[in-house]
Amino acid sequence: MPWQLNTEFTFDSAHVITGYDGPCGRLHGHTYRVRLELSADRLRSSAHVRRAIMVADFKTLKWAKKDVQAGGLDHAYLNDLLGDDTTAEVIAAHIHGETLRRVRDTLDPGDQGQDLCLKVILWETPDSNCEYWE
Repeated sequence: MPWQLNTEFTFDSAHVITGYDGPCGRLHGHTYRVRLELSADRLRSSAHVRRAIMVADFKTLKWAKKDVQAGGLDHAYLNDLLGDDTTAEVIAAHIHGETLRRVRDTLDPGDQGQDLCLKVILWETPDSNCEYWE
């Protein structure tokens, strides 16, 4: 694909890995770091510019950075949003699905974004991450 858009951001959230035998089974928090890599075969318009000059708008990609009360994941209790399973793998898959949904919601009618390919890299700690893509 000729274009790849990359962005990184952080958000702070708390969670419990339900049933985990160890410290992660207790309430704790992380400063998650996210890297999104979105590639596409062609350029498109966005909600903010109606000319086909971008893969996607960075504002749309960084939705998870927003406060939970504004629809993001910052300062969220992840178990309230995702249920009992709040591993890095589950969080990365959630960010992937929600990001693609939000990007596709900005596309022109008739454009289903079939050429869009998104990779999510989620760091739970500075030295441990999970990668998710389809």
